[in-house]
Amino acid sequence: MNGMKVLIAYDGSPCAQAALDDLPRTGLPADVHALVLSVADVWLPPTLPSDGSTPPGVVGGRIRAAHQKMRAQAMRKVESAQALARQAGERLRTTFPDWQVETEGEGDSPAWTIIKKAKSWKPHLVIVGAHGRPLLDRLILGSVSQKVVAETRCAVRIARKRVTDNTAPVRLMIGMDYSPSAKAALHAITQRVWPAGSTARVISVLDPVLLATAAWETLQGEDNGAGHTLIQQRARAAADQLSSAGLTASSVVVEGHPKQVLIKEAENWGADCIFVGTSGLRGLDRFLLGSVSTAITTSAPCSVEVVREVQTS
Repeated sequence: MNGMKVLIAYDGSPCAQAALDDLPRTGLPADVHALVLSVADVWLPPTLPSDGSTPPGVVGGRIRAAHQKMRAQAMRKVESAQALARQAGERLRTTFPDWQVETEGEGDSPAWTIIKKAKSWKPHLVIVGAHGRPLLDRLILGSVSQKVVAETRCAVRIARKRVTDNTAPVRLMIGMDYSPSAKAALHAITQRVWPAGSTARVISVLDPVLLATAAWETLQGEDNGAGHTLIQQRARAAADQLSSAGLTASSVVVEGHPKQVLIKEAENWGADCIFVGTSGLRGLDRFLLGSVSTAITTSAPCSVEVVREVQTS
């Protein structure tokens, strides 16, 4: 994987710091172009004409003075955001000397600024902390991660730091429903470089809704009443792909509600990161509901990467 572009949203909060701490355990390659983006949650009034003229909507000297004061206050917050981005950038350059690192600080809605930047810059991965700080000058709101996951058209990692030893093996869990996005998540794992001894577990969750449908009955019939066997074979095949990438991989098929099963399995197994697709299929092979990725990014005890199907056009 060469020339990977990674957009990192950073607000200086403990969760944003945790996202930086988590980076050495993401398996990212040496050839990364990283952009650190800090967004001050302020509206930046437009610059008034330097000749003293009054543009439409600005009436009188008192209004002009108030406008300039408001802009000066907003600019101080933007400058603080720019300083935060530079600090994070320096840390990245120290930790990853081979990375190309840029920094930006802006003033606007944090979520939509990240989304717009992802649309224009076209990163392969966006990284955000799990939550922002609940202060007046917070830069990234708690709901930002959910908005970014919902609206960004690339993979998004919601980072949570679990361990202090960055050289320790990583425990990866993938919720596998065999949809294009889940297969893309599987592929993403195989393309990265993980610490020696890292392990992966493929979880296929049989949703009770699916088990009650005619689609499941059809699958059972096609496999002579052994639909579970076919799913187990698919899960083992996915695990074999991970093994071929140097991971110690296993697979398990579990009946239950996907949101609950994946979070519980991650807790019990001590996963460092859960990889999921954006949604399941609507047809025969649907095992994960479309809302699973949202629930997991909110409640998982570890980092979560939500991966979308790779677009060819």
